[in-house]
Amino acid sequence: MESNPKLVLASGSPRRSDLLQEAGFHFEVVKPLVEEIEDDAIPIRELTALNARLKADAVAAAHHGSVVLAADTLVLLGEKVFGKPSSRDEASRMLGELNGQAHQVFTAVTLIHQESGRIHSLTVATDVIFKQLTREEMAAYHKKIDPMDKAGAYAAQDHGALIIDRISGSMTNVIGLPMDEVTEALAGHFGIRPAPSAAREVR
Repeated sequence: MESNPKLVLASGSPRRSDLLQEAGFHFEVVKPLVEEIEDDAIPIRELTALNARLKADAVAAAHHGSVVLAADTLVLLGEKVFGKPSSRDEASRMLGELNGQAHQVFTAVTLIHQESGRIHSLTVATDVIFKQLTREEMAAYHKKIDPMDKAGAYAAQDHGALIIDRISGSMTNVIGLPMDEVTEALAGHFGIRPAPSAAREVR
């Protein structure tokens, strides 16, 4: 494996891209053209891992010399899994079910370097507790964001203080990428590290 491989983010998510940029990583974005697996019979930890690997494999096939990073995020309330809503009505129903409740956000990450056959996977879960909101407050929140591309129909980084009481664990995991764990894995398994802070400040 080359000493300084290129990093490819296999995701069209602007939130994941922002997190990597803010951490100082240099990378290319390639959106994986795959149909995500949706199966209520598969436990959430396994389901997110399957989808992260599916996305990573799709992009790694054309980027053999690069380290490909893919992720999948889902929300768990009790035994019910929430992905991205398929309609505005479903988004409203999701937010209504999460309203005032404690739930978990799971993000699975797969890192692949096709050329060397090196693969590393990880999954992080974060506990989130919502405020108790009125129907009007929930509707007002959805007017401020686009819930359609977000698991659970909400975004911690977009007006999250309006709906979230507290978060226990990784905040960036709720946004879409557990950065502490990802940074450690990229450095430890693939030799990829972010640019020094001073270099980032002068960009």
